[in-house]
Amino acid sequence: MNVPADYLPIFIQALVAIGFVALVLIVTHLLGPYKKTKNKQDNFECGIESTGNARIPFSVKYFMTAILFVLFDVEIIFFYPYAVNFKEMGTQGFLAVLMFVTFFMVGFLYVLKKGALEWDN
Repeated sequence: MNVPADYLPIFIQALVAIGFVALVLIVTHLLGPYKKTKNKQDNFECGIESTGNARIPFSVKYFMTAILFVLFDVEIIFFYPYAVNFKEMGTQGFLAVLMFVTFFMVGFLYVLKKGALEWDN
């Protein structure tokens, strides 16, 4: 049976971790230089001078493409365990991966049918 004393090491470790983070944040704030200058307050993007308004609206098509890229990119992660263990998984593993790919292909065909990847509009 667990008693509260069993959790004492976890509690102490959590306190040490939180205390370390708080200490580092306070010490770096106190010791670090802080000068407000025009150059420090300007936006900086890869060494290119910023021009114009940063609030330019983007097309929804851009975000759809980005989200679909992430979705189909994450699909590749699920192929790794199959690629490593395909001999041990046998026919059952092959059928499972085939079903997985079929679901994603149906989703991809749906995206194509809806025109989510057409940028001409």
